[in-house]
Amino acid sequence: MVGSAIFRKLKSYGFNNLICASREEIDLINPEEVEIFFNRYSPDIVIIAAAKVGGIYANNKYPYDFILDNLKIQINLIENAFKKKVKRLLFLGSSCIYPKLAKQPIREEELLNGYLEKTNDSYAIAKISGIKLCEALRKQHNFDAISLMPTNLYGEGDNYQNMNSHVIPSLIRKFVEAEKENLETVDCWGSGKPLREFLHVDDLADACLYALSNWFPSKKDAPKNFNGESLTFLNVGSNQEITIKDLAELISKKTNFKGKINWDHSKPDGTPRKLLDSSKLNSMGWFPKIDLDTGLDKTIKLFKMNSNKNNLRL
Repeated sequence: MVGSAIFRKLKSYGFNNLICASREEIDLINPEEVEIFFNRYSPDIVIIAAAKVGGIYANNKYPYDFILDNLKIQINLIENAFKKKVKRLLFLGSSCIYPKLAKQPIREEELLNGYLEKTNDSYAIAKISGIKLCEALRKQHNFDAISLMPTNLYGEGDNYQNMNSHVIPSLIRKFVEAEKENLETVDCWGSGKPLREFLHVDDLADACLYALSNWFPSKKDAPKNFNGESLTFLNVGSNQEITIKDLAELISKKTNFKGKINWDHSKPDGTPRKLLDSSKLNSMGWFPKIDLDTGLDKTIKLFKMNSNKNNLRL
């Protein structure tokens, strides 16, 4: 989802010398294949959007896969980028790197300031390792690596599989199917009380290009932490939040579902609140352009269109 959005954004800005390999062309977990790829193409700039991702169920069910696969992907890409003298590298992390009970809205200084949410700590630990690897390469070898921490994403190219998707694609599929089949109820996980921030993937793509063009941590005017030290990772969010209950009701309305929503309190809620403080990136001149209402309309329309075109079950 993210890689495709960045690719579309680069094309729209007129960039043509782009290298984008599919999973069939390169196994990022395989160090030999990654090295061959770098030797063949010698990229100038590398954006790492690849990762093994999933919702609460997948993260909680397969912690070994999430920590090991993501560590391998990150190490293979970052190490080869350094060895092949790539000019700039952008690593994409996740808002789940922050402590479960971090002060809200969450500033970059909250990293490693408390314990993680247990349902996705394996993924979070892998992402923290990627951030720290980039930071260490900059400190020890002056390698120009930066990282962005996006909040919860949604939009074109998302994963709609029943047990592996994140909350927005999961809810969209649930309610579209329920409306199509005239179901009377839809079951949703948890209490609906947690607050979440959502960012359209096209806004993240725009932030990535903005950061690569405008953010240089070594410059005096670059964002600093509380101690006056230059930051090597910045938050990217929408600066808006919504409860999962209100989100479900909003998607229910937009998909014309007329039935009842049942909340399964036996299922986990995850982190109670997760709102990023994106003021440092905002102070550099970047702001999101797609509000949640508009973004959901676009995403639901695209999901229905693709489902009908591919004859998927609705």
